[in-house]
Amino acid sequence: MREGKISVQTENIFPIIKKFLYSDQEIFLRELVSNAVDASQKIKTLSSKGEYQGELGTLQVRVELDEDAKTISIIDNGIGLTGEEAEKYLNQVAFSSAQEFIEKYQSENSIIGHFGLGFYSAFMVADKVEVLSKSYQDGGAIKWTCDGNPEYTIEDIDKEERGTEVKLHISDDAKEYLSQSKITELLDKYCKFLPVEIIFGTEEVDVEGEEDKKETVDRIINNPHPLWKKSPSDLTDDDYKAFYRELYPYSPAPLFWIHLNIDYPFNLTGVLYFPKLSNNIELQRNKIHLYSNQVFVTDEVKDIVPEFLTLLHGVIDSPDIPLNVSRSYLQADSNVKKISSYITKKVSEKLKSLFKDDREAYQEKWSEIGTLVKYGMITEEKFYDKAKDFLLLKNTEDKYFTMEEYREEIQELQTNKHDKKVVIYTQDAQDHHSYITAAKEKSYDVVVSDSPLDNHLYQQLEHKESDFVFVRVDSSTTDKLIEKDEEVESVLSEKEQGKVKTIFESGLESWKDKIQLQALSPNDHPVVITKPEFMRRMQEMQAMQGNDLGGMNMEFFDIVINTNHPLIAQKLTKMRGDDKKKDFARYLFDLARLNQKMLKGNDLSDFIERSLKFVE
Repeated sequence: MREGKISVQTENIFPIIKKFLYSDQEIFLRELVSNAVDASQKIKTLSSKGEYQGELGTLQVRVELDEDAKTISIIDNGIGLTGEEAEKYLNQVAFSSAQEFIEKYQSENSIIGHFGLGFYSAFMVADKVEVLSKSYQDGGAIKWTCDGNPEYTIEDIDKEERGTEVKLHISDDAKEYLSQSKITELLDKYCKFLPVEIIFGTEEVDVEGEEDKKETVDRIINNPHPLWKKSPSDLTDDDYKAFYRELYPYSPAPLFWIHLNIDYPFNLTGVLYFPKLSNNIELQRNKIHLYSNQVFVTDEVKDIVPEFLTLLHGVIDSPDIPLNVSRSYLQADSNVKKISSYITKKVSEKLKSLFKDDREAYQEKWSEIGTLVKYGMITEEKFYDKAKDFLLLKNTEDKYFTMEEYREEIQELQTNKHDKKVVIYTQDAQDHHSYITAAKEKSYDVVVSDSPLDNHLYQQLEHKESDFVFVRVDSSTTDKLIEKDEEVESVLSEKEQGKVKTIFESGLESWKDKIQLQALSPNDHPVVITKPEFMRRMQEMQAMQGNDLGGMNMEFFDIVINTNHPLIAQKLTKMRGDDKKKDFARYLFDLARLNQKMLKGNDLSDFIERSLKFVE
């Protein structure tokens, strides 16, 4: 057996860094500003432990842009570097001073660095990098210079103030970053909530107590003390709403929120807001910002938040989230599953408490809350088990019921011969007005279905709550919506029924295969068009997925002739002349089509003309 050591050719490392170290070139600014913040946090820790006796001063990070000189500088007044430390940390790729500091001091101030690669992101955009630094320890200052080759120089310089300046000489292929607006955009994206003040440029503000007088001050681009890092007991509702406006300036105010704060078995803080949701789910996604020690990581949180909770807005911050080197992607880890379960649990607890503590307010918000609850019940097994207790059904009288309450509500009249509770629903109370009226005449209750998720939800409920079945109010005739053992008898003899069917088949030749004769209540319409639940539901689900069922899309209906209606049993059967009978049958059919919004174009115009002739 032979043993050896893998050799890395340092001559080839810089081209690799330039092209492949990070997924996005723009991340260089996040990494270098984060390093500067770490330097500030380190000196703060040493001061608190008595290992640094000097004045801390105001800890800040400055970003300076010189478009003429083609440089970007990141300047801090933190811990600084000695010449020996520069040799140790800057000259060894993937050797992290932050990791070493954490292990030594167990710092209570969050340290961002981890991999020891952040500094080298500078070479993605710079031809040359200079580091000018003076350590908090006694001694001189140094300047480290490297032009993107393995060679570097270190020289002594004069520098009075403690801290470090990293100066990037921007290369021609990265000159887009030599722009005030571009730097502002990146700082706002990645550094908006870093725990040390970040200064970039200046701004004019009013002088306090002096009217019409302005002064120029440093522009602080971040909020070092974001709301999620504070104790909930110190915050008011107005504080949460103000922070929401800071995150989403043009969005309507949130409905309510959850403040997350856990330190075992993982560390996680954050605030999740319930926004006013529309039925267009896709517009709501990717509004949760993921941070690690207040550094923005991504708004793609599907790996750490269950799919239905991507509809929420807000911030999650955890140093325990496993990130890859570029901090751009989550890596598979048991903590991710634990965090996902914890967030799901907190959301379900919040919804349950809102429902129990103030049901009226919960019902008022149901049109927005319902989308998230339904989506969660469809996609997340654990959430379903909790949410079935605060899922609401609303009927056409604007009354709300839980599933258990509704079970009792319809027990007597809407239990079919198979002992199933039949939930009758409408997706459009206006369009289905005549069907709803007929159902109410039988004292049936009708639920309003107002979400594109409802079809999927009903299938889930039928599967999970096996005593429920859902049918749309126009899926069958009123007498057949709830199958009973007793049957209504027809006033026509079998022979007379045969004649009626023949008349309709000759008048509706294109649809004769769909014609059914049923003995219904005389109060029901003479001709009713129904859309069988299973076929219609399948059609709608296919449409939601962007699929189409070919030319059959409009063919999922049945034509039911009510043999007990006076216009059928008395008028049609006693008419003279086959053509007159066919025209009358066609007219009754068109009335039924009109009721289902199926009369369009030439058919509608023709119907209007024939109606005018009938009136004349």
